[in-house]
Amino acid sequence: MLSLAKITLLALADSVNPCAIAVLVMILVAILTKNPDKKKKVLFGGLAFVSAVFIGYLFYGLIITQFFRVFGEFLRTSSVYVYKGLAVLAMLLGALNIKDYFFYRKGSFATEMPLFMRPKVKRITEKATSSWGAFIIGFLVTLFLLPCTIGPYIIASGLLAELGFLATIPWLLYYNLVFILPMLIIVLIIYFGFAKVDEVSGWKEKNIRLLHLTAGLLLLLVGMGILFGWI
Repeated sequence: MLSLAKITLLALADSVNPCAIAVLVMILVAILTKNPDKKKKVLFGGLAFVSAVFIGYLFYGLIITQFFRVFGEFLRTSSVYVYKGLAVLAMLLGALNIKDYFFYRKGSFATEMPLFMRPKVKRITEKATSSWGAFIIGFLVTLFLLPCTIGPYIIASGLLAELGFLATIPWLLYYNLVFILPMLIIVLIIYFGFAKVDEVSGWKEKNIRLLHLTAGLLLLLVGMGILFGWI
């Protein structure tokens, strides 16, 4: 059931999640506010934050796959039902994201960071005035990002669960590299002057429905691919 196409599509669906982009923008705003004329601070701070998210999510992935592995015997005897369950979960998450394209509401269940968490995240990110600060805060805010990004990761971890521990690591490294790629691109775009932070934030707000639609279609494709063996 495992394939590069499935993992890639799941990671891509995760990577366009608006809440991960929003937190990165808040970090960059905090650094720019304290260091308005030091673009290298923005570069190093952004890279530090993205690195922390990469490491943090790699750690979570190892935990989730280990959780699935604990139930290895059940997975082996009921693998058809488990994979169908993962397919249904992918399609459900896809449907929720597609719903956000047509009927958008901030803090939607399972697709965005809950509204009650946002003030806390904003207060935390405002303290990121240096590379080390951005790195440490990157670890902290990954916990707040989990409610809106964990769905595709759970599905990917379920697919990886039958591999051994060492065999899982390259897949998780690949998944998380794809996951952080948009954030990495945003940092570089701002550093090289192709766009300002507020322009990136405005683009995200303007296209937030489209981001949800993209994630939804990718998840729907993965779910149907698992269910019908297309990919």
